[in-house]
Amino acid sequence: MVDEEENDLSEQISVSPMRSRNMAAIKGRDTAPELAVSRIMLRLGYRFRLYRCDLPGRPEIVLPKYRTAIFAHGCFWHRHLGCKYTTSPKTGSEFWEEKFQQNIARDSRDHSQVIAMGWNAMAIWKCDLKHLEHLAKRLSLIHEDYSILH
Repeated sequence: MVDEEENDLSEQISVSPMRSRNMAAIKGRDTAPELAVSRIMLRLGYRFRLYRCDLPGRPEIVLPKYRTAIFAHGCFWHRHLGCKYTTSPKTGSEFWEEKFQQNIARDSRDHSQVIAMGWNAMAIWKCDLKHLEHLAKRLSLIHEDYSILH
């Protein structure tokens, strides 16, 4: 069924070989935000798990002790509001708008489901990597927030 849907989409949209090559090069794991957050978490002394598939949305980083799930989002794909990196392609705008809206809805649903399970959900955006000291401070608050609540 999925293959049929993909074929329908590819027939509807003509994609240049260059665009196709660029899109194929985009990784789903070990992205810059994930690796940067992992390094900071290790430096702060946190123990964490990667890609817990028993939580909605398979968060990139999970801190079981603090019941916190961290989603590392790219600003372009996940539509970071107000971010200068949230641009839209000029061609195939209807396709992209639908794709982006689906991503936003899925992210919102995943965050809500994680919270409904009694976990904390945190989104880290790729543009946050421009200010690593601020990001490290934000991540260090996970421990402080947990200490206050427990």
